[in-house]
Amino acid sequence: MRTIGSKRIRSLLLAAIAAALATAGAVVWWQQQQKVDISNVVMNAGGATFPAPQVIAWVEQFRKERGTVINYRAIGSGAGQAQFFDGTLDFACSDPPLKTSDWEKYRGKVLQIPWLMGAVVITYNIPEIGNRSLKLTPEVIARIYKGEIAYWDDPSIKSLNPEIADKLPHKEIIAVYRSDSSGTTEVFTTFLNKAAPDVWPKQLVGKVVDWPAAKLGRAVGGPGNAGVMQAVRANPYSIGYVEWNYAIEQKTPMAAIRNAAGKFVLPSNEGIAAAAASAKLPSSPLDNFDGVTAAVVYAPGENAYPISSFTFIILWSSYEDKLKAIALSEFLTWVANEGYRNVVPGYAAPPENVRQLLLEAARILKGG
Repeated sequence: MRTIGSKRIRSLLLAAIAAALATAGAVVWWQQQQKVDISNVVMNAGGATFPAPQVIAWVEQFRKERGTVINYRAIGSGAGQAQFFDGTLDFACSDPPLKTSDWEKYRGKVLQIPWLMGAVVITYNIPEIGNRSLKLTPEVIARIYKGEIAYWDDPSIKSLNPEIADKLPHKEIIAVYRSDSSGTTEVFTTFLNKAAPDVWPKQLVGKVVDWPAAKLGRAVGGPGNAGVMQAVRANPYSIGYVEWNYAIEQKTPMAAIRNAAGKFVLPSNEGIAAAAASAKLPSSPLDNFDGVTAAVVYAPGENAYPISSFTFIILWSSYEDKLKAIALSEFLTWVANEGYRNVVPGYAAPPENVRQLLLEAARILKGG
């Protein structure tokens, strides 16, 4: 019978003790940081307007409970990413994750978590039909923004809506778009390309788009989701794309959009959850999330809402300011354990695996 020598046993025991001490040390560090006073910490954050109502609600409640001030500026996903990398912001929010090239550049230094879900809705201002819901296909929406469908009584719109076809006016459609670098625009144009590729080409996908309808004088721009919403309300016979919350708050009508299963669906928490169900997410917040947006948009599923999307928080894995690192760790933990219990209308808490990613990011994050 083979036996293990005393030296071998000793080395194995020492290795086990070292591993246990390392684990214990991490736990002690985690426990100690929870006791640090973070009531005087002030941080600057910004980015996507898509999640802004929810993020602002979270940071305000966190300030009331912990004292930490997080100033969030809704400046758009593109500006948010840019100002995060130039050091202006302590963390950013962006609807699309980092592109692979940026992730490669900062690999191991940046954390990304798809911490919230929402939906891009199609809203419109047609006085003749009031708040009645239109049925629209991806192809019709794409052709409106291409400038190919110019009037509300176009046969392709009337055929989808026979019950109100006689009320659709011969009025020119004004397509409202985001005038800034926008994650909402990237989600919307990703949907158009994925659901209607013969109409909406890949080169018209991104945060900033050269809108064909604008070249024809049939479109106007607005900054942020709020700017698009304002433009739709101010311009009769207009149509626009905004995050669901903005349409809820303004009580504007929303279209039922044909999904990948061929069913016309309005936005709902169930529809957003159904869209997320098919997404395969990375297992670590340090991983590459590029491609996640396309996986959720126009996802399969009978009840899936076709323009659903995750929206991301992007932060460093290490901060020079230890108190900021501790405050951020506590904020992420608070969102995972408390924030998801109070979600603003128009958003949906992500699935459990995302909550675990948020907690993992809080554990990874270090300072000093």
